[in-house]
Amino acid sequence: MSNKHHPPLMKKHSQTDLVSRLKTRKVLGVGGEDDDGEIHRSKISQMLGNEMKFAVREPIGLRVWILISAVLFTSMALIALVLPSQLYEFVFELTTTQVSIRLYGGALLSISLIMWNGLYTAEKAILQWTLLTEASYLAVQFLVTSVTLLEVDQVSNPASLLLTSEVIFLLITLLYYHQLGRKFKKI
Repeated sequence: MSNKHHPPLMKKHSQTDLVSRLKTRKVLGVGGEDDDGEIHRSKISQMLGNEMKFAVREPIGLRVWILISAVLFTSMALIALVLPSQLYEFVFELTTTQVSIRLYGGALLSISLIMWNGLYTAEKAILQWTLLTEASYLAVQFLVTSVTLLEVDQVSNPASLLLTSEVIFLLITLLYYHQLGRKFKKI
């Protein structure tokens, strides 16, 4: 056996060794630009993708519009559930059964829950479905109200105001739906 004393082993600190770090990143394939022009900081972010890619670029006022819609749908639903006869008589100036108006209120309340959920989400698909649900409801309500007014052959001021507001709300909702579905160019 030899009694030679070996010098103590020195650990190499690869984090502080710049050349070693660059070689490691090159071997892993991170640090350079990918096809989309993005620079990944780690292999994990490269494999999973950059979450900024999935961030929704919302049109200006979208959240305010969804909040207004949710409040209106909720208030109309509560009025239809609590005061069903007054709601129908106010618009059509006729009387009807309270059961049908309460069912209408229940449907409105269900749609308002979708609106409230859409207010707190960041996912583009859920926002689009929320807007599409609202647009579908407004289109169907416009058609049903128009047919009812034609059958009754009596148009009141509240009924014409309802039809006008339905068209305006439908156009605004479809505009936001269209804006949310647009593809944005990278800068």
